[in-house]
This record gives sequence, structure tokens and C-alpha cells, in this order.
Amino acid sequence: MNAIDTQVSFDDPELPARLDAMTDEQLHRLPFGVIGLDQEGKVRFYSDTEARQSGAAPRTFGGMHFFETVAPCMNNEEVRGRIEHALSEGNLDLEIGHTGDFSDPHRFLRIRAMSCQKGGLWLAHQR
Repeated sequence: MNAIDTQVSFDDPELPARLDAMTDEQLHRLPFGVIGLDQEGKVRFYSDTEARQSGAAPRTFGGMHFFETVAPCMNNEEVRGRIEHALSEGNLDLEIGHTGDFSDPHRFLRIRAMSCQKGGLWLAHQR
């Protein structure tokens, strides 16, 4: 890890801007999972940390619709609905608790959904 990796925390109020400024290599090294979605909800970035911690490795998800194909368990009003509602209201920075993961359906996740400067959104997952 380098200095930028250790200075970024899941609870950082500036996390969306920090994620926007990081390279893919830096995003892969964060201690929590990061997923980038485009404006249609398709995966444009899926961090190595997320793949490893979720149990999804060695699968790849680039271009797949996150809620419909990758994580249909989050395709509900509690997760997708809250994110879409917050997005419709403007800038998104929302935390949601969710139970369920690829490798452990009983694992609790903290999900932080945030607007991305490039459009779309970031999902950060802390286990």
C-alpha cells in the first residue's frame, strides 16, 4: 500500500471526490470493495478487493447490469430503489445496510452509494 491507499477510508466525507481522482490501480488496492457503475447501471469498474472479499473472484462483470445480473439480491426497493430515488433528488451520498454476499448470504455489508463525477455512481462495500 502507498500513502493514498491508507489515507482513504470508507467513512471519509470526501470519499466520492477521492474515488474520482484515483487510478484503477489505486482503487484496486483500497481496503474496501469499490464498484463503478455507468448511468445505465452497468459495471464499468469492479475492484480486485471487492472480487476477493465478496467471493466473486475470479468472475468478471464488466458491462453487465449490476442490479439485474451481478447482484439481483440488491434489485429491490431497499437498495436499488433508495439509490435511484436519491439520484433523482440530486447528488448522491447514501449509506445502506445489506445482508448477503456471494460467498456468505448472512454477511452484513455497509454499502455507500455515491455520485461519480464522470456520471453514474460508485458503490463502496465494507465488510
